[in-house]
Amino acid sequence: MDKLKNYDTLLFSAIGFYAIYLFTSYSGIGISPDSIMYTSAARSFVAHGTLLTFNHIPIVDFPVFYPLFLAAISFITRVDPVVFGATLNMFLFATLIFTSGWIMSRFVPVSHVYKWLVLAAIILNPGLLQVYSYLWSETLFILEVLFFLIVFRKYLLTHTVKWLIAAAAIAAVACVTRYAAVTIVATGGLILLLDRKLPIKKKIVHILIYGFICISLLVSNLVVNALHTGTVTGPREPSITSFSKNLYYFGSVFCEWMGMTPDMYPAFATPLAIIILVGFIAALTYNYTRRKLDSFENLAITFALVYGLFIVLSSTFSRYERINPRLLSPMYIPALWGYTSWGMLLLKRIAVKQTRIIAAAIFILLMLGYITKIYMVDKKRYNEQIADEYGNPGYTDNSWMESEFANYLRHIDKGMFDPKVTIYSDAHEAVYFFSGLSSYLVPHKFFKKDVAKFYQIKRFYLIWFNNLENPELINIKDIQKVKKLKVIKQFEEGAIYEYEGEMPADTITQKR
Repeated sequence: MDKLKNYDTLLFSAIGFYAIYLFTSYSGIGISPDSIMYTSAARSFVAHGTLLTFNHIPIVDFPVFYPLFLAAISFITRVDPVVFGATLNMFLFATLIFTSGWIMSRFVPVSHVYKWLVLAAIILNPGLLQVYSYLWSETLFILEVLFFLIVFRKYLLTHTVKWLIAAAAIAAVACVTRYAAVTIVATGGLILLLDRKLPIKKKIVHILIYGFICISLLVSNLVVNALHTGTVTGPREPSITSFSKNLYYFGSVFCEWMGMTPDMYPAFATPLAIIILVGFIAALTYNYTRRKLDSFENLAITFALVYGLFIVLSSTFSRYERINPRLLSPMYIPALWGYTSWGMLLLKRIAVKQTRIIAAAIFILLMLGYITKIYMVDKKRYNEQIADEYGNPGYTDNSWMESEFANYLRHIDKGMFDPKVTIYSDAHEAVYFFSGLSSYLVPHKFFKKDVAKFYQIKRFYLIWFNNLENPELINIKDIQKVKKLKVIKQFEEGAIYEYEGEMPADTITQKR
């Protein structure tokens, strides 16, 4: 049985490796605006030893570790992150599957059938398959979550300082991989507070050691950001979505993961979100009263609860992308463990063998039904993106590969731009990805002072993409009302403009 522990997990890891290969087989790794930020910072570090993005500004919207991770691989292999990204993610996903299987082999009670079903559900989860099809920092962060659970459990079993420091070190690295890793810090801190096996004095010392190490790298990262840019995590806008709306979006992601159709979301999303979060609170309370905090299952439940609440609450106070499968992907595996492991405990407590067999059969059928549902979602995505030769949506999909405008930018004569004049764009990362040119994003409507400064610029170039309109940015019509733009090159998908000349004073006053 011990050999089976490893061999079956290795088999599922190989399947996970192949799954990412399939979803990156047509156009390679998916590239989004975030991916370009990571890639440009990694290239900068390899070339110059600095973590500057494509517009020569230090990377502050994201922590530094993932670009450094990409840079280290690029330095060793002499291969660009965009080129090795797909292969990297195949190995990261295979490692994630193996680590998940290793952890589940230590669940109480242990069941190979349960492990196989859950590993299949992890491999086929549409959210995880999407994340690992893109050059995103979540690919590393999700793995760090599992590493933290392994090491922190070792600490809970031994209460030795060396394991506490090791767990805190993983949390520290995670904090400079994703800012959301403060949830890992909070998970460990909450368990330390609830742990009744530790004497009070020892507990205080351990909490101080843990907290100091956990936040050390993050604080350093934020201080450097503040010194170089004046902001700790870049400019942030207040949220425009309410708590109830974010709770609905949270639940809709789980509806999607359960294979529900969008027309079912209005009825089920919010109740499901409440059930999930309240269920985790109840489970953690139960484990606390039973003094069983040191199991992998309880650690998974605690992290899922802390992470879920963090995403919902932070989305209520700070504006970033709407809650979606990518944002919630780090809590999928812990949440899956949290809810399915209870089924195993209930089966164990059924004394009558025949009843236990019937209950086990029902559990297996439910899991198989769920696995079939998400398999059909994956199959649809595969048919649309790979079989139909479109690619992962982003800057490497067919719409961009066949774009006349993008192709022009790939071969653009950079000498056509006066190097002393700034280039602006509504998608500055796209400008860099296709042309290698550095440009700056046109200002957000929310930041009125930035908008006013932009309209006072006497000369600039503007590269505009018609199909990437962002409602939070000033748009081309807004600019054309104030500036008389000269068209340098026009395409159906966008255009390159130049502005040279001062804006009339009465227009500036009117705009303000």
